[in-house]
Amino acid sequence: MKSLKYFVKLIPWLFAGLVLGCKPSPHEDPLQYSSTKPGSVVVYSFAVHPLHNPQKLSAVYQPLIDHLNSQLTNARLELEASRDYQVFEQKYAAREPAFLLPNPWQTLQAMKVGYHVMAMAGDAQDFKGIFIVRKDSGIQTPADLKGKVVSYPSHTALAAAIMPQYFLYTHGLDVAHDIRNVYVGSQESSILNVYLGQAAAGATWPPPWRLFQHDHPAEAAALRVIWETGSLINNSVMVRNDVPVTVRDQVKRSLLNLASTPAGLSILEGMETARFHESDDASYEVVAQYVRQFEKTVRPVERP
Repeated sequence: MKSLKYFVKLIPWLFAGLVLGCKPSPHEDPLQYSSTKPGSVVVYSFAVHPLHNPQKLSAVYQPLIDHLNSQLTNARLELEASRDYQVFEQKYAAREPAFLLPNPWQTLQAMKVGYHVMAMAGDAQDFKGIFIVRKDSGIQTPADLKGKVVSYPSHTALAAAIMPQYFLYTHGLDVAHDIRNVYVGSQESSILNVYLGQAAAGATWPPPWRLFQHDHPAEAAALRVIWETGSLINNSVMVRNDVPVTVRDQVKRSLLNLASTPAGLSILEGMETARFHESDDASYEVVAQYVRQFEKTVRPVERP
């Protein structure tokens, strides 16, 4: 039995809604985090999909927003975090944020309502699903997951749910019937459910796993990556089609130049992102093809 002292340590995680079944309502008011105060300039929201819980996401991405603001004239960005994937997806469906950092599947959906890709966040080879298990689990092959729980952040998480489920399908599992799929709200929660023994395996992708190892080395030491999927294209940065071209171009230029200075490299390191790359809508056609194959063989993306 774990000590009382150890569970006190876990209380902030548990109350942050990171443990299985603690997801809030998708109709909650948006959470916004910013050190920018509106003044005579126009303020544009920059919404990042739930790579982390809102507090962690604010800590990781606010330095990027501050840097972009230092490069803007007559405009300011305000970081917007979301409690879970569903809330984030409702925001862009309503065309609320001016800028987005969505996953590749969300990128396709946002295109339908007037957003366009301006950059890719991170290297393509880093966009892959990974499976985390406890070192003492005894799991060796995908068949060992039959009858067991597998956790994911969301049913629409491409690298951390869709790609892992396709991996299991190609390794002989009936994803709908051989395992119990649970969607727990965030990347950290998917990992934490494995650590606490509430899931036999948890799906995530490399950046959140690296951050978890950095922030919680003792807990990470009890876990290991057992399988990984192939790579696809990484998350995008998108802009709504009514944002002035001058603002769009300033933001894009700052993102693409971020890796050219020590300060920019420090920001990228904090986000576990190698650099921002030039990209456009057409680059994400490969995702559309992947999703069509997944939906044909595994399940509809929008329904778990």
